[in-house]
Amino acid sequence: MYVEEVCIDGFKSYAQRTIVPQFDQYFNAITGLNGSGKSNILDSICFVLGITNLSQVRCSSLQELVYKQGQAGITKASVSITFNNSEKSRSPVGYEHCDQVTVTRQIVIGGKNKYMINGSVAQPTRVQNLFHSVQLNVNNPHFLIMQGRITKVLNMKPIEILGMLEEAAGTRMYESKKEAATKTLTKKELKVTEIDQLLEEEILPTIEKLRKERGEYMKWASANDTLERLRRFCVAVEFCEAEEEMEKAEEESEKLKETVEMHLSKAMEAKAMSQEMDKDIAVKIENREKACGDQLNASKQRVEEKSKELVKKTSAFEHVSKEMKSEELSLKKLEKSKSDAISADEKRKEKVKDLELEAQREEENLRSAEAEAEKSERKLMNVQTGAGDTSENKSLQTQLMEAIGKVAECDAKAKSEALRQKHIEKEMRETEKLKACKAKESAKMQKEMSEAVKMVEKAQLELASFETEFDDIQDKCTQLEDKKASLESALEDARDACDQLEGKLAGLDFKFKNPDVKFDRAKKVKGTIAKLFDVMDESAMTALEVIAGGKLYQVVVDSADTGKALLERGELQKRVTIVPLDKVDGRKAHDAQVKAAEKVSNNEAKLAVSLVTAKDQSVQSVMNYVFGRAFVCQTQETAKRVAFDKNVLLNCVTVEGDLLNPTGLLTGGSRNKGSSVLKKLKAFSEAEMKVSELRDDIERCDRDIEKAKIERKKIHGAGNEVGPM
Repeated sequence: MYVEEVCIDGFKSYAQRTIVPQFDQYFNAITGLNGSGKSNILDSICFVLGITNLSQVRCSSLQELVYKQGQAGITKASVSITFNNSEKSRSPVGYEHCDQVTVTRQIVIGGKNKYMINGSVAQPTRVQNLFHSVQLNVNNPHFLIMQGRITKVLNMKPIEILGMLEEAAGTRMYESKKEAATKTLTKKELKVTEIDQLLEEEILPTIEKLRKERGEYMKWASANDTLERLRRFCVAVEFCEAEEEMEKAEEESEKLKETVEMHLSKAMEAKAMSQEMDKDIAVKIENREKACGDQLNASKQRVEEKSKELVKKTSAFEHVSKEMKSEELSLKKLEKSKSDAISADEKRKEKVKDLELEAQREEENLRSAEAEAEKSERKLMNVQTGAGDTSENKSLQTQLMEAIGKVAECDAKAKSEALRQKHIEKEMRETEKLKACKAKESAKMQKEMSEAVKMVEKAQLELASFETEFDDIQDKCTQLEDKKASLESALEDARDACDQLEGKLAGLDFKFKNPDVKFDRAKKVKGTIAKLFDVMDESAMTALEVIAGGKLYQVVVDSADTGKALLERGELQKRVTIVPLDKVDGRKAHDAQVKAAEKVSNNEAKLAVSLVTAKDQSVQSVMNYVFGRAFVCQTQETAKRVAFDKNVLLNCVTVEGDLLNPTGLLTGGSRNKGSSVLKKLKAFSEAEMKVSELRDDIERCDRDIEKAKIERKKIHGAGNEVGPM
């Protein structure tokens, strides 16, 4: 393994990112003018290799390694060395699969010093082990031989030369590890002694106490089982009593059935008698109607014949009256003509000579007219005297009287037939009254019979309904108990899952004791940052976790005084970083940076703080502190454009978790998907919600079971009341 390339950024005299490429495998020489930075390249290599003696790199503190100690606006320094690892036989342990190994060391003024191997953050011990495995120990005093020390090396004593050879051979590393392991073993033995003492003084007495409590619980469970058995015995006794009551009810029902059958037989006999009487009445009515109908038909025929004759006579009388009127008109005409003739005769007398012939004719006409008038007068007299104009001897008046007599005779017969019909109708009404009386008796008996049948049916229905309802409620109780058992089983599974997730999230628990008596835990201590927000977009969980990093485990308190009290008197079990709300830097990216990022990414880049929601608005400044100066992008290309844009210059993380730093640093690679803290937190909250829902379901089941038991008792009591009917 040998150096291929060195990348220096902000280290000593190198303010801008500088790459020193094309190192040779066997020999390299760096030349240049004085003050051009030759020694700084060697210092950067020693810096990455983890040198602890800073005098070797001509400084007294790590802050002095930053360009102009941060006075020029550059606040961090980073150096990356790319090693060629093509020769696998001399490869570091655990990196045989890598053709290149990139080691980066970064320091920030006022911040932390961190290492990265192939883009992943690594502990300093891991980096030292990597270099020790290939016999590179920068802290060896003979690793670098500066000017003026060659003579000193030549004059070394044998023991010093042996130490130098051990350093060169790499055995010193194992000696150091042995010493460190011995110290660790001593500490562990002390810890084991403390644990044994704690086990004897606290845990074993507690176990003994729990064992006694378990015995008492077993006694209680046994008593509870006995109580349940007795309760079931009581239920069985109540069921037997209910069966006896049901048998009594069945006997009463049989008696009612016999009574109903007796009433039914009586009703059938009454119905048969009523039918026979109806038949007799119908025969009598039919005979009487037939006899009366024959006589009435004959009378009607005679009346119709007389009516026809009367109509004929009346029409003949009207015809004669019309002829008489016409004759009267003719007579009036003749009288008028006579007067005309007399006047004409007087005229003719004046003209006798001239009109003698005409006078004779007129006289003849007059005589004929007078004869006709006399004839008409005689005819009129005959009509007025009733002699008529026919050849019969009877007059019209006689004939009319005879017709009137016949009509009167027909009327008398019709009246007698009507009296006879009234008598028959009277007998029919009496028969109908008798029939109605019998029908009322029959209806009354049928009503009593139907009421008895209804009572029996009602009793049977009530009994059947009680039995059905009792069985339904019994089945309902059984179903509810089964449902409760399944819910309790599901609740146990959910609790186990919740406990497992809680165990996996044990690192997020913050345990402490109240530093003061009046210390308000809920108000002063908010908890770890990971538990103080919800993720709005699950696809961004990986990116948000990369942005937050170790800040997820930091603890938020209301003030710096609270944090100081917890550190001093809270008896904390582990080292923690406390974030006081009154001191935290809640600034986030400027609006100009956000707009520039949206413009460069076509609105694909989202400010990380916009993807989370604080559960309590009082910790929003903490959300800005953790997520306010980083962007989440969908692709690596988008993240690259945003991170290196001169108007943005903020960290960008892809949804897969690749980090792009505006200084040129790129972090990515394989991630353990199962170790996501945010996903575990989400699963834990879902498990807690499921446990809460199952508890609510079990409580509802308990209420339903109690209601069903009460209904069962009510039905049992109602069954006892219905039974004696």
